[in-house]
Amino acid sequence: MSSSSDTTTASATTTILATKTTPPPFSPSLSSSANSAPPPHPTAPSPCAACKSLRRRCTVSCLLAPFFPPTETLKFTTAHRVFGAGNIIKLLQDLPESRRADAVNSMVYEANARLRDRVYGCAGVICHLQKQVDELQEQLARAQAKHVILQAQHAQLLASTATARSQQQRPAEATDGVVADSCMLQNGGYCVDDCGLGSVWEEPRWA
Repeated sequence: MSSSSDTTTASATTTILATKTTPPPFSPSLSSSANSAPPPHPTAPSPCAACKSLRRRCTVSCLLAPFFPPTETLKFTTAHRVFGAGNIIKLLQDLPESRRADAVNSMVYEANARLRDRVYGCAGVICHLQKQVDELQEQLARAQAKHVILQAQHAQLLASTATARSQQQRPAEATDGVVADSCMLQNGGYCVDDCGLGSVWEEPRWA
């Protein structure tokens, strides 16, 4: 009995060892899945300011690299403090490429305004500029009204000057006619000028 049990145990042990040492069968699906894994993205020659600040590897297809070059670290740091890198990336992904640059500039401007004025932010700057615009519009309206008044006064002055000149010319012409007639009557058809020389105006009417 003991010999048969030992033989059975030995055969079972041999079977277990053979199972462990036998390599698994070749699976084409596992091989194809391993070969189809995407290759890693190539690393950018110089990391952008965003990846440098976040201490991560910057790839050629980095979404933030075109808007935050390596020399503009402060630009990304300001926007990151207010909006966060995740929100910036999400916003840029939702926008078309033609509008991403304007969106980044707007976020940076808003972030700077928010850091200067934590209560109103960019709205405070807008209100201040709108107040200046209203004041300038009032000054322009007053200047235009004053210009219209000056133009009316100038036209009135020109009209009064022309009227005064016409009134001065009429009495002078009438006076010259009266003096000539009286001179001819007193000198028998001759008129004596200031130099004492006589000038013939016309022949005596009673000659």
